[in-house]
Formats: sequence, C-alpha cells, structure tokens
Amino acid sequence: MSRLILPYKLPSDTSVQASDWTLLLKEGPIPLPEALPDWDYQTDLALRRRVRVDVDRVRTETGLPTSAVLNLTVVWTATGSNLRASAERITIREPRVSDVEVSVDLRGTDLGGLLTLETVLVLGEPCKNGRPTAPRRAGSVLWSDRHGLRLQGDAPQFPMAVIDFAKTSFPDGAGWHLQIGDNLDAAAMGALLLLVNERNKPAATAFQNASAPRQVDRLVLSAVYGDVARVMIEHALRKDDFVDGHPFPEETLGATLMALFHRLFPGSSINDVRLRLEHSPALFTSDLQAAVKIFEDF
Repeated sequence: MSRLILPYKLPSDTSVQASDWTLLLKEGPIPLPEALPDWDYQTDLALRRRVRVDVDRVRTETGLPTSAVLNLTVVWTATGSNLRASAERITIREPRVSDVEVSVDLRGTDLGGLLTLETVLVLGEPCKNGRPTAPRRAGSVLWSDRHGLRLQGDAPQFPMAVIDFAKTSFPDGAGWHLQIGDNLDAAAMGALLLLVNERNKPAATAFQNASAPRQVDRLVLSAVYGDVARVMIEHALRKDDFVDGHPFPEETLGATLMALFHRLFPGSSINDVRLRLEHSPALFTSDLQAAVKIFEDF
C-alpha cells in the first residue's frame, strides 16, 4: 500500500478540530445525512460547520513563523454536473485559537450525483523564513477532511430551466420539453435538460412549488414525470446499443436510461419491451403509465 510522503512537516491531528456538517432546511437544521433521495435541481443547499484551529500550535508543529498566513478553504465537487469550485475561503492571520464558522451555499442547478465537500487548511502565502522542514509554497495542505452527500435516488433527475417557449421553436402552448442527447456514453447531466414553458402557468407554478406542492401541483408534476419517463424510455429503445448487459459507465446517459428501464420494467428484457413499443405502441404507453404509477396518490 503506497503512502504519500510530503516534503514538509504536518501539525498533529488535534490542532484542528471540525464539527459535523449541518444542513439547513425550512424545518430547521439537521445533521448532514448520507443521502437526500427527494432532492431535485430546484433545491439549493445551505451547509454550516465550525472549525477550531489552534493557530499557534499549527505554526509551531510545522516550523512556520508567527507571521505565517493560513487559509481555511472548502472545495466542493459534484459528479452529476462534473463541476468543482471553492465555496468558502477564510484567511487566518491572528495567533492563538481561531474558531471559524464555515458557510457553504450551493445552487441546485450546479449539483447532482455525489456531492463531495473537502475542508482544507493550507498555507495562505509563500513563506521563506520558516524552519527547513516547514512548508514554503502557498497552497501547501496542512490538514483536510472530506464528506460526501448523495443527491440522487432512484428517480431520474436532471437540470431544468423555465423559459418562454414563444422565443423558441417549441409550440407556445406546450407545458414542457425534454432535450435528450444521442450519445449514450456522454455524461447524463450534460445530455438531459427539461425545459418548462413559463407561459404555461400550471406547469411553471408546479415546478416553483415543487418543494411544497399543492394538490394541483402534484397532479401536474406526476403528469410531467410520466411523460418524461416515456420520452426517455422510447429514446433508449430506439438506440441499437441499448441492449441487456451493455456496460455503460457510471453517470452516463446510457447508465441513467438503463437504471430507469429496470426500475420501470423489472424482470422484462429490453428486446421484449422494444417489440412491444414497435408492434403495440398504445399498450406500451399504458404499461408505462402503470409503471410510473401516474396519479397514484390522488
């Protein structure tokens, strides 16, 4: 087993103490769970934690001078969107103990898949007057920890946007349109986009109220979910490489379509369902409505 050997000394583990992450919800803060199965791309995330840094101890144990600047940074990565960015950076200059509250606010449209939060204490500025074993380059990592949050359950979830269909080639009166790519090996989050027509008030309002839907909103969302599932399955069945046992890489469009197919048609082969679509399209549509349990809660 390989082990990373850094060319400088690190502080002891107890010199930096971090609390657990807290997720802020409308109902109040909760400990960060392992997964949010009901999350969607309209839901932004607000996370908080406290980090206590014994600044003098860090500097002493690493051989840094008392003037050394430290930065506490949070970097987030989302596999669904393939995005990575710094969410918070706090500069620590004072001596003694620094008790820092870290705030991370993320847009739901930037996320998806597995969200990873990495909290890192680094050397903030180049330092040339420390001990020979001290870190010298800005960005040298002194301490870090990592936490993950799964943002997608079994249901297909992907980016969406509310736009004016009158400014597009789509019919003005349509409620929504699913854009879906042809390359099944492409990243799912880059190959799917649900467009909602802002002129269609029932549809636009239903998505605006998705976190706390009224009964009419739930009816609209159920209809959208059923139609989107139909479009996705029909799109998949028209692809020659969409066959049983095909090893689509994780997080790709093909893997997403394959997971949706097996959830809606458990125990059925792709070829059998493809033949049903070709020869009995009306029956296929009815079967899919039953599979998605359209309007079941009403």
